[in-house]
Amino acid sequence: MPIPASSSAARPGEVAGVLRLLVFLILAVALMVLDHRGGWLRSLRGHAEAVVQPLWWLAGQPARLGTTLRENAVSHAQLTQDNARLRQALLLTEARNARLRTAAAENARLRGLLDSAERARLDVQLAGVLDLDLDPTRQRLLLDAGSNAGVRLGQIVIDAGGLLGQVIALTPTTSTVLLLTDPDHAVPVMVARTGVRLMVFGSGRSDALRLVDVPLSADVRAGDVLLTSGLGGRFPQGFAVGTVGTLRADDSRAFLKADVRPAAQLDRGRDVLLLRGYKAAPSQTPAVLPVSPLSAPSPPVQGTAPRKETGKGPMR
Repeated sequence: MPIPASSSAARPGEVAGVLRLLVFLILAVALMVLDHRGGWLRSLRGHAEAVVQPLWWLAGQPARLGTTLRENAVSHAQLTQDNARLRQALLLTEARNARLRTAAAENARLRGLLDSAERARLDVQLAGVLDLDLDPTRQRLLLDAGSNAGVRLGQIVIDAGGLLGQVIALTPTTSTVLLLTDPDHAVPVMVARTGVRLMVFGSGRSDALRLVDVPLSADVRAGDVLLTSGLGGRFPQGFAVGTVGTLRADDSRAFLKADVRPAAQLDRGRDVLLLRGYKAAPSQTPAVLPVSPLSAPSPPVQGTAPRKETGKGPMR
């Protein structure tokens, strides 16, 4: 039977392939033996790795860059959350500190009020301020204590600094105080240094009183402290009213006048003291002192005699 031509042609190629494989195997074995004994291929591999190392670094750079970006994104988000949380905690701490400072200041004011009353051995009643009216024509305080708490009409109101005013209206739970700075209010005073008796009037400003009709010969100086004189029976003697400012001649040039800085904190503080240790005479009604016609074009309190140092007279 004849042999196919394709089979006869394939055998020489197969023999050549087998021979090449044997040659490669012999060379590989020879190289391994030589490398094992002499190590001359080790240095060649080292040089080849040094040449290929930059290529490996470049090939791995995209992966490293992606990993770095992911880590940075996670770190930035975490830092943003931590920063927001810390800012919130800081704001909360500042708010708490502000409340603590406010409470400490309020406690200091209360201690000042009670200490001043204790030093003077006064029978007082603590009352809170509900409202403050500092209109130039109307200077009032509204307190959270009324007739149910024993507050009386005409009762004197003080703070740690000095005289504030007097109670002019009552409800069962609240009381209205006429401040010294009200334009219709006046107080008989004396100079603490010399005992000279004068009159101080409200100016409609919470930071100033008016001292008018001071005789040119009177021993009154800037910086003198004015105290209640006790005349008229309305205000007890010895409570601080204010400090005299710069004296100057009035329009008539016959008397001197000056602004007086109030001793009491008329426009601040949340608590005041109602004086219970002093009671006005039964015939007295809560009123303001008359304003002298020399210091005002028209008297703000009607039906009162001018230039009389008394706390009597009807309220407006």
